[in-house]
Amino acid sequence: MGPLTTQENQMSQLSHLKLVAVKKPRNMPAIVIRRNKLGSKLWEQIQLAKSQLEGTPFVVMKYKTVKDRETGLRKQVEVPKRIKPWWFQSEEGKVCVSVKYGSWTIELVKGKPSVEVASGEALIKALESIKAAVEAGELDEQIEAASAGLRSGFRR
Repeated sequence: MGPLTTQENQMSQLSHLKLVAVKKPRNMPAIVIRRNKLGSKLWEQIQLAKSQLEGTPFVVMKYKTVKDRETGLRKQVEVPKRIKPWWFQSEEGKVCVSVKYGSWTIELVKGKPSVEVASGEALIKALESIKAAVEAGELDEQIEAASAGLRSGFRR
């Protein structure tokens, strides 16, 4: 038996790979985009809670387009993003956290939009659990409802 040809050599290299007939989708489904959006907002809340617990500042920068008054040209400047905490103190003195999608509060369970926690560490754990639930697709119906409600506010 002689040396392998180039084509036979390529086949032996590819033989240990799992080949599938799947193409990359042209665009992501809307619910996946919304899930990712909420996931990134939850990440910001987790980082904000951690920084408040440790007493360190947490700053996320964003780009803002401004018009230069002297030249009249538009330019992008980096400014700190204002992040409002989603948690608050209840009447009983406990810390509660509500999940926001835009300006809408998402009901995690029908009639219950908030999670009550005892401490800062529990707040971080609760936010991480909610983020995991969002990424797993457990809150897709609530995200869809909030998104539809927000969109209806833009129509005239």
